[in-house]
Amino acid sequence: MAALSALYPQPLWQWFEQICAIPHPSKHEQALSQHIQNWARKLGLNVVEDKVGNLIIKKPATAGMENRKPVVIQAHLDMVPQKNADKVHDFTKDPIEAYVDGDWVTANGTTLGADNGIGMASALAILGSSEIKHGPLEVLLTIDEEAGMTGAFGLQPGVLQAEILINTDSEQEGEIYMGCAGGVDAEFSVPVSWQSVPAGSQAVTLSLSGLKGGHSGVNIHLGRGNANKLLARFLVAEAQELELQLSSISGGSLRNAIPREAAVSLCLPAAKLDLLQQKISRFQQLVQQELAAVEPAIKLSLSQTSLPEQVMTPASQRKLLNLLHACPNDVMRMSDEIPGVTETSLNMGVINTSDNQVQVLCLIRSLIDSGREHVETMLASLAELAGAEVSFSGAYPGWKPDPSSPVMKIVNDTYQDIYQKQPVIMVIHAGLECGLFKKPYPEMDMVSIGPTIRYPHGPDEMVNIETVGQYWQLLLAVLERIPARS
Repeated sequence: MAALSALYPQPLWQWFEQICAIPHPSKHEQALSQHIQNWARKLGLNVVEDKVGNLIIKKPATAGMENRKPVVIQAHLDMVPQKNADKVHDFTKDPIEAYVDGDWVTANGTTLGADNGIGMASALAILGSSEIKHGPLEVLLTIDEEAGMTGAFGLQPGVLQAEILINTDSEQEGEIYMGCAGGVDAEFSVPVSWQSVPAGSQAVTLSLSGLKGGHSGVNIHLGRGNANKLLARFLVAEAQELELQLSSISGGSLRNAIPREAAVSLCLPAAKLDLLQQKISRFQQLVQQELAAVEPAIKLSLSQTSLPEQVMTPASQRKLLNLLHACPNDVMRMSDEIPGVTETSLNMGVINTSDNQVQVLCLIRSLIDSGREHVETMLASLAELAGAEVSFSGAYPGWKPDPSSPVMKIVNDTYQDIYQKQPVIMVIHAGLECGLFKKPYPEMDMVSIGPTIRYPHGPDEMVNIETVGQYWQLLLAVLERIPARS
């Protein structure tokens, strides 16, 4: 951590160190929020915590820039809590162990929280500076962006006076974002009936691990393995011949992260244990060949366990495995209007087993409402065929691109002037909060920028050091170029 504070720009990295030191996973942002509030009030800044927990911090314009249009810099307070299976870490209590690794900053076995900690650190560094030039400034730090966008949903009209919003949640230097996908959560409830364990059974746990995972929107087009889908594929193919009887199945931990690990506890006739081992070995070789370019570390492992009290009935198990295997996943359609950008996708993110059902959590994303609605009807049809229930919740709108956006032009021109090259104007297949902000602030002009972050939402997350400096230079230059009020 000590090495971080020596990086450029120092005020930003010093703040990022503080952010890493204070636990702030989704739903647990209060300690970090209170730390920021205490600091801001000591500086004499105006601080408001709204009813849902968002922070709004206001700072007057620097001398000579009082007549500029007011700007809000926006980031979210929370981070995605993901760790490797062998890492002992409590995200509600333990600090993030960030360190410099060559040209990157990453963390020891966990997500780093550069998404959106770097953006938050940049906003706070600007608030604390007496040298950076800017007009009337507001900083909006929202809660719970990664687990439901509660803060963005709860933002009320009249809280912000700014005419321009700069979102800092993008993850590729050299790209300017002017739109994003909307989304909705889908939850299957698959009923399960139980029976006693047959005599002569052996209990085992089959685990699949070693996948890269990642952001279920930004990384969905990369062809990475989904642990839940791969495990379901094996079970559907082999359950009948091996007489497998499931006692539980689980995988993933967040609906907006591609699942890296999954496991199933099951029983089978003891005489078929060797055959199971052989089939696992063949399946591992098969998927290693199929996914060699993107998942070089995939691993299946088998361990013997004590017998459970009960296993699923054959009819329940068949319906469950067929649903898991048939459920759509990955890219549904690429955009016709924006080359190279995913239009519609689905991530089967989480599987959990409870007393009388298996819960399956998915996240649908789409740049267009009709694309999202189409996938919803597909899942509803699948649920009906499987005798399950599916519900949809937390729908949030996309951010419709505005090619004539004045602030986007300012950012574009500023980038060209600084770096002597053309940035890429993009729409991102992820749920930026800008679409939700448009409801209480329909006239607000918005743009999104950020440094290069690799593998967000997974324990391999890293942020490129050089691009943090480039993002910082661009942000400060844009603030200086904000025009006067008309």
